[in-house]
Formats: sequence, C-alpha cells, structure tokens
Amino acid sequence: MTIGKLYGLGVGPGDPELITVKAFRKLQECPVIAYPKKLRGSKSYAHRIVDVYINPAEKEMLGLVFPMTKDEEVLQIAWEKAADEIYGYLAEGKDVAFVTEGDPMLFSTFIHLLGLMKTKYPEVPIETVAGISSFNGSANRLGIALAEGDDHVAMIPATENMEQMRQVIESHDAIVFIKVAKVIDEMLDLLDEMKLLDKTHVVTKVTSDEEVIWNTDELRGADLNYLSCMVVRK
Repeated sequence: MTIGKLYGLGVGPGDPELITVKAFRKLQECPVIAYPKKLRGSKSYAHRIVDVYINPAEKEMLGLVFPMTKDEEVLQIAWEKAADEIYGYLAEGKDVAFVTEGDPMLFSTFIHLLGLMKTKYPEVPIETVAGISSFNGSANRLGIALAEGDDHVAMIPATENMEQMRQVIESHDAIVFIKVAKVIDEMLDLLDEMKLLDKTHVVTKVTSDEEVIWNTDELRGADLNYLSCMVVRK
C-alpha cells in the first residue's frame, strides 16, 4: 500500500477567508484533519478557523494534545505520541492535513512535528502550505507598513530580558513581538522610557471575530490572551 502524505497547512491568523486556495483544496481532499489542542475534548484555534470548511461526517478528525508546559520530557512524550498517531493513518494510505494558525514554518506547532517525522518516519512524504502570519495580519489590521526601502524589521517573541528587548528595538525600524502577554507591563515600561508608547500597538486574535485592538493606556495590568501581537513602528 502506498503511504499517505502529510501536509502542514497554514490557515492564517484567524479570519477563515484568509486561508489560501491551496489550503482550502487540501482540506477538501485529505480524509484526515489533524489539529493541535491544549486539553482533551477542546478545539484548537486553528480548528476553529477551518470549521466552516469541514464536514466532520466526511472526515476523520484527529485532535493532538500538546500541553502548555516547558517541561521537555512531558513535551517530548506528547510529540512522540502525536507522530505515532499521525503515522498510523499515513500507513493506511490516508493523507493527513495538520492545520496550524499562521504559517507552518514560522513559530508554529508544526515545526517540531516536522522534524520528528523526518527523523522517525523518513519514508513519509511531507509538504507544507504557506499561510498568512499574525505579523502580516496585525500590520494590515492596524494599517501600519512594516517596511519599505532599506528598513530593518524584527519579528521575535517577547522575553523577560528587557535589555535584549531594548537592543532589538534600537536596531530596527519596526518590531513585531509575539508572546507579549506575559511581559506586557515590563514592555510598556521599557517603551515609555524609550518614548515609543505612541508608536506602539497591540492586537489580540487578529482578524478573527474575537479580535481586540487595544489602546495603550488600557494595556497595563490587562489580562492579555496568548495570541496577542505588539507592533512597534518608529
């Protein structure tokens, strides 16, 4: 039996209309749709994006649990289990579409799985389908051009190392920070000190029906969703 093909589908930042024609076609063609989730019985953000395009009665839905933890041992067990489950379908000759928000090759859930599949099951054919990232979505929803001419742009996760964040901001014309929720107050302090608060914008769940575009004076102490981007444009 011919082994199935694994597709890593980028399904965009939140608006179902922002998935590509190719991603839509693969959703229709693949008999198995895999999606990441934090807890058993829950739906992922990526799953909700593509819900409108999927008839569950016609597909095998494979929810893969990836716990929100930094424990490498726990994560490795989850990744190994996910790879084995996916391979079970591929070995039956079924193509599997793994959906991930944004782009599959940019800060995505699919990247680690891709490396593991290549190592553990090298015979599996794999194709990734590009998607619109939250960086692109945020810039467009905010009406902010990230770059033109010789501008320097950075796209990085925000960390607690404010000196590093300062260096990144100082050396670029535009910066998009992801994972900013956990350090929002520290980032605001830094940007205030650098006199860049008026150049700072934050958007949560961009382009989705749950999108929130924040005023900077409302951000301090706010309970930001994990899916929040901060755009600093000098």
